Amino acid sequence: MDRPQSIDATPLLQVLSCLHPLTKRVEDYLCHHVRPMKIKKKKLLLREGTICNNVYFIRKGVIRGFTFEGQREITTWISMDNELVTSIPALDEPVPSLDNIQAIEDCELLMLRFEELNWLYEHYPEFNYVGRKLVQRYYGDAERRAYLARLHNAEDKYRYFLGRHEALSTRVPLRYIASYLGITLETLSRVRRRFARAPEIVPAKTAKKKVDRSQIIY
Repeated sequence: MDRPQSIDATPLLQVLSCLHPLTKRVEDYLCHHVRPMKIKKKKLLLREGTICNNVYFIRKGVIRGFTFEGQREITTWISMDNELVTSIPALDEPVPSLDNIQAIEDCELLMLRFEELNWLYEHYPEFNYVGRKLVQRYYGDAERRAYLARLHNAEDKYRYFLGRHEALSTRVPLRYIASYLGITLETLSRVRRRFARAPEIVPAKTAKKKVDRSQIIY
């Protein structure tokens, strides 16, 4: 197989270097092995029950994971620009995905195969620091979602969501946000109307970091 042509992977390198400084050889490897791809709004990146072989970096766009409860879709996570998405269990072993992965907007992605990711870990030990930091963030995000699920009040759920994902509130259809929060669309609409009438009960905006990446959701 021909060596992939080097591409501009600057956004990915910036995000990863915030986790741990990257060496020149790691940067060069990523620039020569990540592949650009595009996916249209509403198209599936991965179908439930199939095996994922890649990790994706979102250069631009919004992506969600969802599963079915009968005929009802349950949104399990939502990710946006400068975040990484994949089927997490497949990183350890080739098991079928529990989620569908779908583009909410037209998306521009960078793709890296698992075999290439593992090659990085094996040949550049310093990159394992990046992997460890990513796992820590995944675990922290999972804990926060578990906390969100334990909240019973719809206003508390939406307030917590805004506090961590305010940018998503204007880019994601309300039905997906309601599904993610575990409330009905009607309830979410009612909560939003109340928040609009009483802006003082909405959490204050958090300062933007150098790289706009509030969290990775898997």
